Amino acid sequence: MRKTIAFLIFAFSGSFAVISCKKESNEALVHDNSVFDSAEITGFFAKYPDFKEYKEDINELYKKHQYHYIWFDKGEVTEFADAVYNQVNQISTEGIPSKLPYKEQIDSIFYGNEENTVPDANTELLLSSMYFFYAKKVYQGLDTKDSKKTGWFLPREKMSYVAYLDTLMKDPKLLQKDISEMIPLYYNLKKGLQHYRDIDKKGGWKPITMDSLAKPLQPGDSAATIAQVRERLFVSGELGKNSKSPVFDTDLLEAVKAYEKKNSLKPNHRITPALVQDLNIPVEERIKTIMVNMERCRWISPDFIKDGEYIAVNIPSFRMRYVKKGKLRLESNVVVGKEMNKTVVFSGKMSYLVFSPYWNLPKSIIEKEVKPGMQKDRQYLEKQGMEWNNGLVRQKPGPKNSLGLVKFMFPNSNNIYLHDTPSKGLFNKESRALSHGCVRVEKAAELANAILEEDRKWTPEKISEAMNGGKEMTYPLQKKIPVYIAYFTATADEEGNVSFYEDVYQRDGKLATLLYND
Repeated sequence: MRKTIAFLIFAFSGSFAVISCKKESNEALVHDNSVFDSAEITGFFAKYPDFKEYKEDINELYKKHQYHYIWFDKGEVTEFADAVYNQVNQISTEGIPSKLPYKEQIDSIFYGNEENTVPDANTELLLSSMYFFYAKKVYQGLDTKDSKKTGWFLPREKMSYVAYLDTLMKDPKLLQKDISEMIPLYYNLKKGLQHYRDIDKKGGWKPITMDSLAKPLQPGDSAATIAQVRERLFVSGELGKNSKSPVFDTDLLEAVKAYEKKNSLKPNHRITPALVQDLNIPVEERIKTIMVNMERCRWISPDFIKDGEYIAVNIPSFRMRYVKKGKLRLESNVVVGKEMNKTVVFSGKMSYLVFSPYWNLPKSIIEKEVKPGMQKDRQYLEKQGMEWNNGLVRQKPGPKNSLGLVKFMFPNSNNIYLHDTPSKGLFNKESRALSHGCVRVEKAAELANAILEEDRKWTPEKISEAMNGGKEMTYPLQKKIPVYIAYFTATADEEGNVSFYEDVYQRDGKLATLLYND
């Protein structure tokens, strides 16, 4: 077999990506002057029907190159083909469960009779199909119609893998550059996937036994369950060493705290049945969760972080992050929609703030909550600070208003926005899928200040005055801020430390089924 250049393969693994913004010329790029009959393409897909989904791309590719061979150079399969082949053989590291169709035939191209160096259409088209298989699985992921089935409505970019193949072949040096065409979370999760697979290879972790009705174990207690928890946290990395002690000591306490914080669990700092239940999720399930969320990463364009300012809400973690000038400016707990009123996964542009807002109640809430309340209590509207307004009901501005003292508007067909709330106690709950669909922000005042801190018209004092003025006031932002509401049940930091969150809308299973059946 041809000897593949080591640096090429190494660079390929980190750099092979779709650059949709590049302008490509239509000049044919070929290594071999030979051409094949276009009719060969039809015959190829009749022989290899599992590659039919790439027929449109194949036709576009060879029409562009006037049906010249592109994977052969001086009668040999190119080293670039070797690089692609190596990446396909490592596709599982990208969180892809799919297997390359017709792998035996493709293997024979690289491990077969090297004396046979005459280009043939069958080999050529197998190599192109292999390229499209890899590119689309790794960088595109499932089709848009499938992602929408899982409740994902963030816009997805359409990319040209034909154009990028030309880019790579014309300038192989691109393979040596660190061009990240995926969001950073993807690469972080990829590190985490390797870590959990290593754990799995070593046998994973053993189940922890604890009665579901048992009292929580506290620092200083001694029990067999404590030793089991210690081993579990040592295996997953929250505990640096395993003393095997059954005593709940300081080291174990810090590990429990770290696990709770990382996974957005209620900080009990004790060993509870609920914590044990979470720790007992098998490593195989954790691996599947990571893979599912790597797939979701494929659906987000990295362009959204390039301007350096955006607001991102992750529904399962009940957290909001405001990034400004490329740095985290504010992080806050949030409350999202409950099961019957799911918060929609989509994006928008925050364009204005409303201080001391009215709350115009949706008709559904008027029918289901307000009218029954009025039937029971004639003073219901007055007690709730509400009034009739043009045949509908609205709640007056003030500290009791359900939207709190400020709301952050990014007009959308889903009628979803971020807002303050007077119900601050909700942020102490572990599971915070409790709203009618909008996103309640714990640090709403801090968010308003952070957004307006460079606006000369505002000071913290003026913002506080507007929030507590009792009179609705709208202020348009000088610069619109992208807002992304996403759904990730696993995230990871740059070191590959993975955090797992409750699948509040039960979407992972459906996505896993689509992935594994693809």
